[in-house]
Amino acid sequence: MMKYVQIYALLLIFIFCTSCKGQNKTELPKNDIKSETKDVIASYGPDDNKLYRQGVIIQNSLGPKGGPYTDSTGKRFGYGIFWTRVINESATPLELTINFPADSFAIPPSPGSYLKLFLPPDDTMTLDKESLYDYGAKGLKSFLDTGLNKPTTLQRTINPKEEYLFYIGAISYQSGGMVRAGLVLKDQDLFYRISIIPHFDSALFSCGHIIFKK
Repeated sequence: MMKYVQIYALLLIFIFCTSCKGQNKTELPKNDIKSETKDVIASYGPDDNKLYRQGVIIQNSLGPKGGPYTDSTGKRFGYGIFWTRVINESATPLELTINFPADSFAIPPSPGSYLKLFLPPDDTMTLDKESLYDYGAKGLKSFLDTGLNKPTTLQRTINPKEEYLFYIGAISYQSGGMVRAGLVLKDQDLFYRISIIPHFDSALFSCGHIIFKK
């Protein structure tokens, strides 16, 4: 049942974003999307959504749940909510830091298509919320109304043998397509990898780091 709910949400985002092509693009600052580096690996298969690096396990939801959003000016967007689970398998506390800028990113090759990543205000994700709408994330409408043009930051210490689950959001402008996304780790640096087919197969956003405390 959960698989069908996720597929329905993805179709909703696709249909909604495709219908937005008559809208004007957002006035947010824009950066270019970084191309994927070959030594950063993230698999998107249904049985391969965990990454093992340096005593850290990163598990990603891969697919989003979400739908349409209309701002105060009447502009229409599509948003998706993902979740990530970071497990510290080491004997040392680690510090997780994630930063998403206020900027939006152009989505090639479609003119006027943009994507923005953000950290929702709700940080109470648990695995029993997987079947819920938006994975159970709360306060999204209020956040998008007031915080869409602001950067978002997360900093959390994860002790040995503990874990932390949190949400990551994406809001898109005129960019219908099938979406997959997940957090990946290269050395100590974190990247958010996102695919929007047919726009691009994979792109990486530098977004933070994991540092083991001494």
